[in-house]
Amino acid sequence: MNFATWFSFFCAACLIAISPGSGAILSMSHGLAYGVKRASVTIFGLQLGLLLVLVIAGAGVGSLLLASETAFSIVKILGATYLIYLGLQQFFAKTNHEPSMQIETKNSCPSPASRILTGFLTNASNPKGIVFMVAVLPNFINSQAPVLPQLSILAVTMVFVDTSVMHGYAILASSLQRWMRHPKAQKMQNRVFGSVLVMVGSSLFFVKREASVVL
Repeated sequence: MNFATWFSFFCAACLIAISPGSGAILSMSHGLAYGVKRASVTIFGLQLGLLLVLVIAGAGVGSLLLASETAFSIVKILGATYLIYLGLQQFFAKTNHEPSMQIETKNSCPSPASRILTGFLTNASNPKGIVFMVAVLPNFINSQAPVLPQLSILAVTMVFVDTSVMHGYAILASSLQRWMRHPKAQKMQNRVFGSVLVMVGSSLFFVKREASVVL
């Protein structure tokens, strides 16, 4: 893979990562609620899900998935339902009753395994990610050269960029913690992020199989 091709993908990866989506919302939500250090565990889960999507797209499974209306619908419904579930869970989450209490407490913060799983499922069950990767990856792969090394380079690049951007979102949100310790502020935070997750999840029901590029 030449430098020009890699740099083009790097720029595309930056645009993909920066554009607000379910991963960005989750990173901001956990960064605000639990701090950057704990949000990093969630972001690690997001990257595991992203790697799965990259493998699916790179292996050609994504093309088969997009070719089947039933399979694509199942993934779409599962992904949308999961994000709506996360949104409702956060929307109705209980808040601390004492203004002086810290936001991040042992009782309010999910376990690391739970945060990793949440991040993983958020990206892995996103049909828009599969559609996009199936459409984008082939443009940066030279069919005359070994595919696996090229996919590895693209995967490492994408994960590095996405990890950096998601941490940026988490740091930005975490900087607001000092103003979010009052129960009313926490309740507003839960309502806002919960509502956005529900809207993002609901939008997945309208993702069309035809939006992909035929390979």
